[in-house]
Amino acid sequence: MSQQDEFGLSAIGQVSVRVKDLDRAVSFYRDQLGIRFLFQVPNMAFFDCAGVRLMLNIPEEGFEDIHTSILYYKVDDIQDAYRIMKDRDVQFVGRPHKIADLEDHELWMAFFRDSEMNLLALMAEIPHQV
Repeated sequence: MSQQDEFGLSAIGQVSVRVKDLDRAVSFYRDQLGIRFLFQVPNMAFFDCAGVRLMLNIPEEGFEDIHTSILYYKVDDIQDAYRIMKDRDVQFVGRPHKIADLEDHELWMAFFRDSEMNLLALMAEIPHQV
């Protein structure tokens, strides 16, 4: 098998989320979501999401119309995460709800908006009780 055949993307190293107000966004991600802040430079701030780097950035000229993807944050207990984040004034679009009942677990999600109105989500894979 050639190197080209073996190539495949897998782990995410960094995700970029565009923001309008960097200081406000840093405060939201650091203080309300509790994500570990790494550092900030002009127009960019970086966080560590369990080994995946999250970059918040003010778009460069010519890139203002690019919109963010939805980031799904894995949590073990979605109800507890929802409660904690609600207590931190995170604005949820709805309550945690089951998306799918899969063979060995249920998939639950809860959607919320960041300080810049980007849509984000919590997700949990809850094993079936035996």
